[in-house]
Amino acid sequence: MAATIVTRFAPSPTGRLHLGHAHAALLAWQAAREAGGRFLLRIEDIDPVRCRPEFTAGILEDLAWLGLDWDGAPRVQSAHLPDYRAVLDRLRGRGLVYPCFCTRADIAREVAASGHAPHGPDGVLYPGTCRRLSEAERRVRIAGGEAYALRLDMAAALAGLDGPLFFEEADRGRLRCDPARFGDVVLARKDTPASYHLCVTHDDALQGVMLVTRAEDLLPATDLHRLLQALMGWPVPRYRHHGLLLGADGKRLSKRDNAPTLAALREAGRPPGEVRALAASQVRP
Repeated sequence: MAATIVTRFAPSPTGRLHLGHAHAALLAWQAAREAGGRFLLRIEDIDPVRCRPEFTAGILEDLAWLGLDWDGAPRVQSAHLPDYRAVLDRLRGRGLVYPCFCTRADIAREVAASGHAPHGPDGVLYPGTCRRLSEAERRVRIAGGEAYALRLDMAAALAGLDGPLFFEEADRGRLRCDPARFGDVVLARKDTPASYHLCVTHDDALQGVMLVTRAEDLLPATDLHRLLQALMGWPVPRYRHHGLLLGADGKRLSKRDNAPTLAALREAGRPPGEVRALAASQVRP
């Protein structure tokens, strides 16, 4: 008997949902419901500065208004920080994570001085300054209370693999990954106890997510997520990266640009069925 499909919608409560969120939620919800599967809701609120409880409440309200139901209680990431800390400890115990004491200003100065600034999907690649520190120096700086982030030693992580990594992308087939282009990516900071990359990959594995539907701008991140899955022995879901919802100006709808929220559309008298249709009709492949 085939396994029941499990999908999820995983917004960050940094603002109210807009049509782009509605499209993403609908895709995941429909995929699960049409197959008799499970649709999960996850609140990705690891960032304590930008995430707010009232936005979490708004997410629940907006999804219910749209007519989308979910299975089980939502997983709230901020309530599970020990889970992510345990992953970091395992990686660190294998020599795959190291403390980085560089500030953003430090990195910018070093990159400027070198005259060479290679870029990856998340921006300028870290030049590896703290990777070269001795264990003794790291211990002294940590004991002295110096703030640090935790970075993945990309070269060491890739060296432990048996071969290249792949994932299945809907309508595109088997794609080969290139996680090296992220460089020594940050997995935790002082103000953010675990990165999006680590938390989302951990939770997809923990919750048995079998199909990840998300916007196409996250397609490059899948290479890094596959590496974390391989390092931790986690199962690999299938992926479907959908097109972005665009506004009249051709730009992606976003909270940052004050895209019309579902709450505003509701207050303007737009019925949920009309908003669902609008979310689907405006997507660009």
